[in-house]
Amino acid sequence: MTIKLSQEQLQIIRTHAENTYPQECCGIIIGYMALGKTVVEVMLTENVWSIETAADFPTDAKKDGKTPDVLNKSRRYTIAPEIMLKVQKDARDRSLNIIGIYHSHPDNPAIPSESDRVQAWQEYSYIIVSVPNGKAGELKSWYLDDTHQFQQEAIEIG
Repeated sequence: MTIKLSQEQLQIIRTHAENTYPQECCGIIIGYMALGKTVVEVMLTENVWSIETAADFPTDAKKDGKTPDVLNKSRRYTIAPEIMLKVQKDARDRSLNIIGIYHSHPDNPAIPSESDRVQAWQEYSYIIVSVPNGKAGELKSWYLDDTHQFQQEAIEIG
């Protein structure tokens, strides 16, 4: 699997990640599938993760009697469902598709978490950018295999 992006699109993701630090950023990747995934546009979205959102994920609830730090936006993200639906309709009107999601990992590696895996959809690419100390670092793309496990995806810059 390969995802093709422009240098400008990568910079948009990196800048968004730095601007939202120390919280996770998130956005939608729009494009088409033809000999791999080709990105046409990256769309910045608001991270709407909240305590109410966290309640929908019982594995993130209190662990060992402590309130975990996953209840804040520095460890989790979500995109509002109405935004996903709107972007999906807009993309379809332009004969495009949502082909992925990107988000950042403030002060953590660009490796998907278990929460990322549980929430992921097959056929999407998941670009993660590491943001150590507020500066965008390593950026990797992932996809789910047939056993719902993340595999790293090649990034082609063109």
